[in-house]
Order: sequence, then structure tokens, then C-alpha cells
Amino acid sequence: MEPTVKFTAVGRRKESVARVQLIPGKGAITANGKPYEKYFARETDRIIIAQPLALTNSVSKYDVVANLSGGGLTGQAGALRLGISRALIAADPDIKDLLRKNGFLTRDPRAKERKKYGLKGARKRFQWTKR
Repeated sequence: MEPTVKFTAVGRRKESVARVQLIPGKGAITANGKPYEKYFARETDRIIIAQPLALTNSVSKYDVVANLSGGGLTGQAGALRLGISRALIAADPDIKDLLRKNGFLTRDPRAKERKKYGLKGARKRFQWTKR
């Protein structure tokens, strides 16, 4: 029995982490054991996830199995896009320039700012009273 080739990668965004496995197959995308159409309700999130596969013409070449944790659905979608892009590079290093040019390899560094002491939140202050 021949072992199947798997390409793995990790994508992150905000608090979300996506552990991605790219397996040669028909093009099914699975997120936490569910088809990604069911897991991601928003059409925008589904489009974001499919972008790197559509750009590299590998929609029907690979099955994507993703384990997602943390954050919200949109953050998970962004993390999954980065994970898929990194896994595609592991499969074919020649497409790195194409993915980089379209911004799919840049990790979105924005995260929640920490709360500061003496304040209500990260930036909000208590109301100032004159008397």
C-alpha cells in the first residue's frame, strides 16, 4: 500500500489558528469535520478560503482538511487562507511568487490590543468631571 502524500501548514489570524492538510484528491474542503459550506455561513468567508486554490488552478487537485480553533469565523477564514497558501507552497514551490504578489502569504498582524491599567479598555478612559 502506497502512503498518501500530505502537505501540512499552519495559518494564523487574530486569535484563530488553522492547521491545514493538503491531500491529493477531488477538491473537497473540510473544516472541523464539516464541509466548509456548512461551517462558514457567510459567502465572503467562503470566497476568502477558496482564493489561493482558484488563483493556482488547483481547486480540483487537492482535498483540504482543516482543524480550526480560536477566534471567530472570519478570523478562522483568514487563518485558513494563509494555511492553504503555505501548504500549496509545500506542494509546489514555484507558485510562491504568485501567492506572495497577491498577498496570500502575508500574515495579518492585527490583534486585540491589551487593556491598560487605570483605563476602561485599551484606549477608552473614564469620563472627566470638572466638579
